[in-house]
Amino acid sequence: MAEALAPQIDGDWWQVAGDPDLGPLTDPKQQPVDFAVWQAADGTWQLWSCIRHTRCGGKTRLFHRWEGKEITDRDWTPKGIAMQADARFGETPGGLQAPHVLRLGDTFHMFYGDWVHICHATSRDGKTFERVTDAAGQAGLFGEGADANARDPMLLRAGDLFHCYYTAFPGGRGVVFCRTSKDLVAWSEAKTVSAGGSAGDGPFSHECPHVVRLGDHGLYYLFHTQHYGQNAQTRVYASRDPLDFGVGNDSCLVGRLPVAAPELILHEGQWYIASLLPSLKGIRIARLRWEPKAGQ
Repeated sequence: MAEALAPQIDGDWWQVAGDPDLGPLTDPKQQPVDFAVWQAADGTWQLWSCIRHTRCGGKTRLFHRWEGKEITDRDWTPKGIAMQADARFGETPGGLQAPHVLRLGDTFHMFYGDWVHICHATSRDGKTFERVTDAAGQAGLFGEGADANARDPMLLRAGDLFHCYYTAFPGGRGVVFCRTSKDLVAWSEAKTVSAGGSAGDGPFSHECPHVVRLGDHGLYYLFHTQHYGQNAQTRVYASRDPLDFGVGNDSCLVGRLPVAAPELILHEGQWYIASLLPSLKGIRIARLRWEPKAGQ
């Protein structure tokens, strides 16, 4: 088994997104929170963030888009509201949460939460997405029940299976779940891959799960957040099994980072990490390096 490494912020942050102008839906209390970063078909960098506490009604959340030319550029260009929940597709009004995008060939796949379900949308250009719906015209793929708030999905391909990691709090206890699929249509039952331990078991103890693999034969690393804002905290776990990062224990814990809602990006051989500003009024990026875990 490869030795576990620990991620470290490498240098200064640069801000790429701020508090957007939403026109009549703008509210002074609004906050850009969970987000996704990817390159569109034309090579530009895209950032979609869930903006909460807006005046859109319902759960107050919608998606806003920014665009940048280079990942190292500051202050990407705001491109306006990108998507709002639509009750016609079974989505909770104002309930859009945490997009994540994976490119497969010429198609971009976005997974997101609608407050109850994990949903799927696709795009050819990586900028404009259309919902994928079932025979009844509904967008929801799966969830953990009406009151569990399944959210924050992210996709990773491991072997011949797609792994969709997400969080929810059935019974009020936060858990990182995973479901697998060969085709992004039929999904397995949920498996608990991380819960409890020093992160706690409150409803927000296992938010924003994000998993990466280092090298073809390396370990899988799970990041999940416990606190937002000035006291932001994310725990990091390493495992050779993408479906087990320690349940009820810290056996896989390799470190902590003072960030919230992180997303890791590997571009031209360099790792980057994007996270929320401590003020919760924007999003920033920094370089990331991997070092031997303390004590090895």
